[in-house]
Amino acid sequence: MFTGAYTALVTPFRPDGALDTDRLRDLVERQIAAGIDGVVPVGTTGESPTLNTREHIEVIRIVIDVAAGRVPVIAGTGGNSTAEAIELTQAALDLGATGTLQVTPYYNKPTPAGLVRHFSAIADLGLPVVLYNVPGRSSCEIAIPTIVELAQHPHVVAVKEAGGSVDRVSRIKDACNIDVLCGDDSLTLPMMAVGAGGVISVASNIAPQAVADLVHAAAAGRWSEALALHRRYYPLFSRLFLETNPIPIKAAMDMAGLGPAIYRLPLCEMSAANRALLRDTLQQLELLT
Repeated sequence: MFTGAYTALVTPFRPDGALDTDRLRDLVERQIAAGIDGVVPVGTTGESPTLNTREHIEVIRIVIDVAAGRVPVIAGTGGNSTAEAIELTQAALDLGATGTLQVTPYYNKPTPAGLVRHFSAIADLGLPVVLYNVPGRSSCEIAIPTIVELAQHPHVVAVKEAGGSVDRVSRIKDACNIDVLCGDDSLTLPMMAVGAGGVISVASNIAPQAVADLVHAAAAGRWSEALALHRRYYPLFSRLFLETNPIPIKAAMDMAGLGPAIYRLPLCEMSAANRALLRDTLQQLELLT
């Protein structure tokens, strides 16, 4: 159901820390104009842990409003509490989201049985669910047998793999019928080579056309074209993780004139040394205005 190049949208803030709704609208329009296949608001890149419930739902509402059916919107509505995740997911469903991205509960460390019950309760609402396996940010990995069991639910349709393992894509595709989306820009090409259907990308916030072109070339079997794009943009893919995401991508967008790099604590500005490395990469790729 979900294939192609999706952008994990940053959440723009104003200098006073409030949501910058105008810049959020501009960001979504820029993504669609560049050929991105879908957008993912309020995920990790969207600094969802620091948004309150009202802001969380407001971001989803704005993105759906701007997208206006032109591209799918997969709303990040996960949480540590199943009840909270259900509340946010119901709101996204009511607003017209295409799907929901559900992160593994990242503090309470559920067992595999708990994960099945958690994700199934959310999927019972009827909104297509993309499981989000990100062991580096959560307390556990979604084991392959757990994914196999969840894939039997009619509304669990995909898994975002952000654990850095290409091998897991092969194992998932071999074990069950579920879409896989890459969660690491630098692994988009190798993951698609073994069966992933696309990427939920951080880099596409600043280079949407390049990421879309890479994914579309790979999906069409134009591997030499996809490889050339991968090699060209690999320095960007890697340097966007010099520090905790979304610190570098917001710094990059700042340097490219796409809005100031404003964060909510405990995230803060990028170090001067790493910012210089990132600027050098952006300059080489002609992404600076």
